[in-house]
Amino acid sequence: MSLRAIAGGAVLTSFILMGGIARAASPEENRKMISDYYAAYASGDMDKVASFFADDILWHIPGHHPLAGTKRGKQEVAAFFQQLGKGNFRAELIALIADENWVIDMHRGWSNRDGLANVETVWVLAFKIENGKIKEARNFSFDQAAADSFFWQAYRLKPLPDRLKTE
Repeated sequence: MSLRAIAGGAVLTSFILMGGIARAASPEENRKMISDYYAAYASGDMDKVASFFADDILWHIPGHHPLAGTKRGKQEVAAFFQQLGKGNFRAELIALIADENWVIDMHRGWSNRDGLANVETVWVLAFKIENGKIKEARNFSFDQAAADSFFWQAYRLKPLPDRLKTE
């Protein structure tokens, strides 16, 4: 038996023991899934949006603002999108590239709040795809300072005593 066959078997065994076999889709399937995800987001159908998420999804939001940080699981990610909806956010795809496990998108993202501060910038998202679902997403802003400034204006924290209460 060759060293390559032994190493390949060890890698496969480790992969199976660490969580099972993840099905890799074609780049075209992954690109279509993310395109469909954005169509669902544009329609405002948050149940449809959530159907694209793995149960144990991780969604990383950059910055130093009230919505920043890693959201864990469908419930937290859905709560993030509910808050984002209050800013009347929109997204327009510019580009999508994909392989069997990742989709990278570039999109114009903006808020549309009447008479209030808004933000408009380009975002890049890296989506990790497993078994036909978004397993992880990482956001990158072209202008993080503008995003931070907007989010602090749009999403005020509760006063300190209320913020410290556990429910």
